[in-house]
Amino acid sequence: MKTKILLGSAIAALAFAAPVALRAQQLPAPVIAVVDIDEIFRTCTQCVAANTALQGQGTRLQQRVQALQQQIQAEGTQLEPLVRALNGAQPDAALAARINQFQTMQQNAEREIGASREGIQRNINFIRQQIGERVRPAVSTIAQQRGATVVLDAGSLVTSSPALSITTAVLAIVNQNSAPFNVNAPAQAPAAQPGARPTPAPAQPNRPRPQGR
Repeated sequence: MKTKILLGSAIAALAFAAPVALRAQQLPAPVIAVVDIDEIFRTCTQCVAANTALQGQGTRLQQRVQALQQQIQAEGTQLEPLVRALNGAQPDAALAARINQFQTMQQNAEREIGASREGIQRNINFIRQQIGERVRPAVSTIAQQRGATVVLDAGSLVTSSPALSITTAVLAIVNQNSAPFNVNAPAQAPAAQPGARPTPAPAQPNRPRPQGR
């Protein structure tokens, strides 16, 4: 009988404490702010300068593509009647060498253009990384000042009230840093060949042991 009374008291105590525990777990209402990250990436002072530099890289690549295309087209125009005149016969050594050179020219051009495009894409990603490193602390600062507990990117929202926007304030902080962005990403380390073993460290020369006194 005593055991039943104790169990009943314990269950009653838990039932009484449950509403209190539930109330303690409730979260406060969020204070939401909205920032337009894309606008900052486009309009911050150093962002504009970096974008201009990237546009210059793209223009130079396009000029290089046109130059390579003209070289390939000119050589192809000269080779076409010579190859047609063979009428299926094998070319002589000189013409065969010239055809091989033409094919090598095409392959080299494709590799060069591909590498340049990849380099520009790495530069774009590198600049966005640097901008993000300035935007994140600026967003945190303004959110703390405004009492915001949640900050959303305007690019992921269907609509929001202009009163929630902190973009202008964040942009002002980002513009306080006048250091230009590096528009050239670090060179990539060469990829390791499959099955390749790491180069062992050079052996250290044996040092003579000190003679005992």
